[in-house]
This record gives sequence, structure tokens and C-alpha cells, in this order.
Amino acid sequence: MTAPETAPQNSPRSEPGLYAGFAIAATFLTRVPLAAEAGRPLAAGAWAFPLVGAGVGGFAALALLIVRLLVPGDWPAALAAVLASAAVSGALHEDGLADTADGLLGGHDREARLAIMRDSRHGTYGVLALVFSVLLRAAALAAQGDPVHAALALIAAHAASRAVLPAALLALAPARADGLGAGAGRPRPGQVVAAAALGGAIALAALGPLCGLLALALAGAAVVAAAGLAERRIGGYTGDVLGAFQQLAEIVILFTAAAR
Repeated sequence: MTAPETAPQNSPRSEPGLYAGFAIAATFLTRVPLAAEAGRPLAAGAWAFPLVGAGVGGFAALALLIVRLLVPGDWPAALAAVLASAAVSGALHEDGLADTADGLLGGHDREARLAIMRDSRHGTYGVLALVFSVLLRAAALAAQGDPVHAALALIAAHAASRAVLPAALLALAPARADGLGAGAGRPRPGQVVAAAALGGAIALAALGPLCGLLALALAGAAVVAAAGLAERRIGGYTGDVLGAFQQLAEIVILFTAAAR
């Protein structure tokens, strides 16, 4: 994940309005060309992460439904949805997943792992992580059977998987002194709660109360486990690690939805 310019940490006097906060989140998390105020930390738009995620999921769901109408079978539509989400987000989280896999699994100490994660080239672990991420998400979507259920699962997964990121920004320390971790800032607890509430509400509405609660619980547990691993291996989070969290949560939610 490419780091934005270093910006001051979030503070009450620097709080943007609702649209400005949404624009900050959308500008970083997608390729949608919204005009965001310069110099704002990423954390200033943390509350809007799940709303942006729902938009990404909606775009992917539209691609799934269109391809499903044109091409028989579940797999072509499922793959189209995964590729559509990567296209609208600039494969931001996929890149983070690959770099995280290379660094956490390939380095022999903390400094080596951080250096590997900063290298734009992907190694064996990173390539395998990308392949498995695409295949697992497509398999979970194809297993839904009903394209409407798959479309709703996409919206839920993309919204809720981004809702966990503000909590990670608040709970973990940056693993290095520069890059996204240093420049993102730390969201206020109220923003973390708002993001969690928005992501949870979208997931519950899309998946139903029982499946939604189970999906949120499993995704949360998976991210907590991954955060513990990142803490032990590199001492906190980087932008790449945040991308890996999103991918992991998305996969867990999609598989939970497929098991309905």
C-alpha cells in the first residue's frame, strides 16, 4: 500500500466535515477522483471506511450480476466481482496482503521483515497469498448459488472488512517511524465506534442477524489473531498490514455467508 504524505495526527480542531471525511476515505481507499482536502490525516476519515467499502462492494456486486446474466455458471461472475473490486480500489489491499506475506513469513528479524515489506517486488509468499486470496473469494462467491445472495455478501464483506481498520489504527502502534503508519494519525474512539456501527449495520442488513453476527465475530477474531502476529513479528502495523487485515476479514465474511 502506498503511503500518503506525512500529516499531523488527528485532533479536534482538525476534524473535517462529513463530506470531507468521506472524501478523505474514498480518495485513499479507491480510485474514485473525489476532491479531498490536502494535509488531512487518513484517520480523519476513518468513520467512513465502511461506507466506502459498501460502495466498492456494490460495484463488485453489479459486475457479478451483469456477468451472471451474460455468462452461464457461477465462477465467471465470481471472478468478475473480485476483479471489479480490485480495479475500483486500485488493488490497494491485495498489494498490502502480498507485501505482508512476504515480510512476515520471509524475514529473519524485524528490520529484515520491514525492509521486505517496503520492497515493491513480490516474492513467493506474496504471489501465493494473492493467488489464494483471489481463488478463496471467488470460491466463496460461487458457492453462494443465488447471485442476489452473493451480491449482498459482497456489500457486507467489503463494508465490514474496512470497518475493522480504524480499530487497528487506534489499538496498534506504527511499526516504523515513516510511511502510512506514521502519517495516518490515530482516529478518535468515537470514529472507531462509528465505523464499527456502520460496518456492523450493513453486514447485518445484508446477511441477516444470525449470519451477520457470526460473520462479524469470526472476522473480528481473525483480525485480532493477525494483529497479534504483526505485533510479535514487526512491533505493530504498516499500511501493508492494514491491507492484509482487510483481505483476511473479507475472505472470512464471504465464507461465512456461503455457509448459510
